[in-house]
Amino acid sequence: ALECDYVSSHLHEWIDLIFGYKQQGPTAVEAVNVFHHLFYEGQVDIYNINDPLKETATIGFINNFGQIPKQLFKKPHPPKRVRSRINGDQTSMSLPLGMACDKIFFHHLDNLRPSLVPVKELKEPVGQIVCTDKGIVAVEQNKVLIPPAWNKTFAWGYADLSCRLGTYESDKAVVVYECLSEWGQILCAICPNPKMVITGGTSTVICVWEVGASKEKAKSLNLKQALIGHTDTVTCLTASLAYHIVVSGSRDRTCIIWDLNKLAFVTQLRGHRAPVSALCINELTGDIVSCAGTYIHVWSINGNPIVSVNTFIGRSQQILCCCVSEMNEWDTQNVIVTGHSDGVVRFWRMEFLQVPETPAPKPADTMEMPDDCQDEHLGEEAQDDESSESDAEDQSASQDTKTKECQPQGKDSHRPRASSARAGLTAWSGDSGSDDSKRWSDQLSLDEKDGFVFVNYSENQSKVQLSLIQSGGGQACQTDIRHYNKLKTGYRWERQLVFRSKLTMHTAFDRKDNAHPAEVTALGISKDHSRILIGDSRGRVFSWSVSDQPGRSAADHWVKDEGMDNCSGCAARFSLTERRHHCRNCGQLFCQKCSRFQSEIKRLKISSPVRVCQNCYYNLQHECGTEEATRN
Repeated sequence: ALECDYVSSHLHEWIDLIFGYKQQGPTAVEAVNVFHHLFYEGQVDIYNINDPLKETATIGFINNFGQIPKQLFKKPHPPKRVRSRINGDQTSMSLPLGMACDKIFFHHLDNLRPSLVPVKELKEPVGQIVCTDKGIVAVEQNKVLIPPAWNKTFAWGYADLSCRLGTYESDKAVVVYECLSEWGQILCAICPNPKMVITGGTSTVICVWEVGASKEKAKSLNLKQALIGHTDTVTCLTASLAYHIVVSGSRDRTCIIWDLNKLAFVTQLRGHRAPVSALCINELTGDIVSCAGTYIHVWSINGNPIVSVNTFIGRSQQILCCCVSEMNEWDTQNVIVTGHSDGVVRFWRMEFLQVPETPAPKPADTMEMPDDCQDEHLGEEAQDDESSESDAEDQSASQDTKTKECQPQGKDSHRPRASSARAGLTAWSGDSGSDDSKRWSDQLSLDEKDGFVFVNYSENQSKVQLSLIQSGGGQACQTDIRHYNKLKTGYRWERQLVFRSKLTMHTAFDRKDNAHPAEVTALGISKDHSRILIGDSRGRVFSWSVSDQPGRSAADHWVKDEGMDNCSGCAARFSLTERRHHCRNCGQLFCQKCSRFQSEIKRLKISSPVRVCQNCYYNLQHECGTEEATRN
């Protein structure tokens, strides 16, 4: 009861009464929060009372009735972030009071609205993006921001192998550290806290440096510990203050988890097929995401593999950066975001799919082999996987701007949810996923073990009928109760990474309407998860947020106005009298005549009729008719 939403939403009012501005003064009188004057701090000095009887009585008052706590706040305390349910939506989430649930970006990946111009521009490729209460803070590559104020930077990559401490507002160096040259060239660095800097580079050693605490010692940078474990250049670093770990990635195709408190080795993450290029840690679950080449790997905090997927669709499509959504641990819609060298940002979601219980037997010749042969064999497998997945995604990419609906490839994969997936790539996962699904399955009842119960109310039911059902009057209206996606015989649940959506405007190389495409080098997510920030190799930072009116503002699949001069339907030339109109479904540009049709687009969660072209109109009407026939 103390952790319910109602208590959390009113917790700040209790703080105002006990410790805040309603403890004393006129506000206390209005809140009927007035007590005996002897109970308030500083109202009586018992050591200066000359009358022994009065002194004894005063001490007795205080001992028997207690003392009012010290007033800590003079202003109203801000409300706590609580779960809220808007318009009966059963998908609850942690949001500030007054903020609608439809502002979470990963809940509406199809309705993200891009900023038409960069929200911030730098001189060099973007290396880090941080969202603060004051705004967006971004720095170039070879720089890292120092928490918690984010107003200082630690820079490296200079010709003399020195590192410099500077301020964010100016490029002027406050302190120059020259003691790091003996450890070779630095390629990556992080600052878990303002007193610690961790560096890695060509020496294969991870150095933990301690920054002087006092102003006199602020110019000193002392080596606290050298962490040795990699056999090749260290390429990336990340840290988690919640779990007190540091993870390093290297060209030796391994990652190492280090204890941040003891500064000691914990475990090694092996199995990458290329040098590790990006790392991130989920602060809620402790899961570690490592990217190597075109592969995404997800590991538990103990180093056990959870799931992995190959994102290959082309030669120049390496993963350069990654991040994860951390709104709520229980939210199944959380995503992993990756930025690629082809200028595309892709979203991946961990889902349970049905796979055969008995996997294909492993060839005997691959059980034991030398390292050289094994690497060569893996390269051949990767090439085969990449070619097959490239053909699959190329085939679906041709229809992405029109339908954006793809099912997971393979006859043995079945989705456990009813949400329409935009695309699915062939994925493979570790054994830990199957163990978890088996353990969870054992905890279910006999009726629920083979699936789950799905309750659906018809759209024409009123709120009164729904309230009768909730209050026990379930006979007032009929409900459609069925077992949804029952587990098939010979199959088991397995976690896999499924491709959900992508962002291509401004940066993607395969879009002709992007005048200045660039590689995606940095990603950032706002604290309230209302927008995602994308930094590219041209130093631009773009912001993406949920559209207030889906279908009324620009979306990612829309072709830019300057991208076409003629109508896609009749080839009429656009002019002052012949305006450009976007088809809300396919995103192409049409004239007034070719885009005179209107229709709802359920795939994009557009419930009101919007402008579409003729082909999309007929396709949408056909889909609606098919759904109604299936429903009946």
